[in-house]
This record gives sequence, structure tokens and C-alpha cells, in this order.
Amino acid sequence: MATTLTWLGHAAFRMDTETGTRVYVDPFLNGNPKCPDAEREPERCDLVIVTHGHGDHVGDAVAISKRFECPVVAQVELRDWLSTNEGLPEDSRQSPNKGGTVSFAGVRVTLTDANHSSSTWHNGAILYTGESTGVVLRQEGGPTVYFAGDTNVFGDMALIKRIYAPDVAVLPIGDHYTMGPDEAAVAAELVGASRVVPSHYGTFPLLTGTPDALRPLLSAGVELLAPAPGETLTL
Repeated sequence: MATTLTWLGHAAFRMDTETGTRVYVDPFLNGNPKCPDAEREPERCDLVIVTHGHGDHVGDAVAISKRFECPVVAQVELRDWLSTNEGLPEDSRQSPNKGGTVSFAGVRVTLTDANHSSSTWHNGAILYTGESTGVVLRQEGGPTVYFAGDTNVFGDMALIKRIYAPDVAVLPIGDHYTMGPDEAAVAAELVGASRVVPSHYGTFPLLTGTPDALRPLLSAGVELLAPAPGETLTL
């Protein structure tokens, strides 16, 4: 069985591992105008990962976790906030910080740096929810996948290449709230993955970056995989 990756629109992805573990990353499904109707209600889930506290990334994480009784991994302040305010069970195993690695259902989850903000609206006020992160997912015998989360390009992406050597990099390209194609091309070079999957684009008018703008900027030998919402890639 191969690892597959399904884009659910915006920055939401479903990954199915070599052993059948199903992982949702930033599961913004309901309210996401690009999420196919057939994907709004997951059939099953073994693990949820949230990169930061903005609503278009937390999305349906709590509802999915409660429905399938599966863990939600997020940076420690965000994970604690989800416990305190959204009813998730407290579990320090699910709340690492940057550089930390936790393992669930055969998947090793490592939080990395990302340059972005992380907050939520609560009772009419903006609340801090820790720091934004990227995430590296590793599994025995399968590809290593790096989700950059919401970020601009930064030089320490070279350390992600050096330490984790990802096979696939999921990079935001929409511009305005994250990096656009110009920076994403440099990020791809720094991370060194042979395959790049664009994300966080095409959802709203402000997000103007496109895969077509990114493609000619990528280094020779880097494959751009740009699925349609709901399309599944075999990694």
C-alpha cells in the first residue's frame, strides 16, 4: 500500500500512510469553499495535526477528534487552549513544541519553525494561541512529508533539509497572508524535496499566487504536483 495525499482545498490535507493510518492536517472542511462536498464529513481518522490557531487551519479538528476519539497534535499553547476552551482531553503527549517529536499510529510528528502568527477570536477578543509551526511526518518505509504551514521563506528551511530530508514539501503559495510563488520557489530550493505540492491558494480573492506562476521558478528536477481539490496523489 502506498502513501497517498489528498488536497481538500486551502491548506487542508488528508494523508493515508503505507499501513493505512489516516491523518488530517489543518482540516478546514466545513466553511472551506474549495472543499468538495463529499469530503466535508470524514469517514474515519486516526490523527489530526493543526499547525496554528487561525480558524482556517483549526477548522473541524475538534469535531473530528471527538467523533473518532483520535489525538490532536498541536503546539503546546494551542493544544492547551483547545483543551481548556474547546473540550479536548488534556494530554501532554499531544502538545509538543518546536523541535519536539511525538508518535501516534505509526507516524512520527515533528514540529518545525514557521514564520507566521497564531491567534483566535474568543468572546469578542483576539487571543494568542502560541506560535505557528510547520510539521514533518515520518513513517517506517514511507516518504517523509514536510507541511510548511503558513509561512514566508526563511533561511533555516535549510536545516529542515539537513535534518529531515523531506521527499515531499507542501508549501503555501497564495501570497498576502503567506509567501507567494517567488518565495515558495526559494523555499523549495532550501528544503530540497524532489516534489512540491502547493497549498493555501485559490480559496479567496486575496490569494493570488498560482501553481502556474510557481512552476517556471522551480529548480530543474523538482516536480510540481498540483492536484485539484479532492484529488489524491500517490507519493
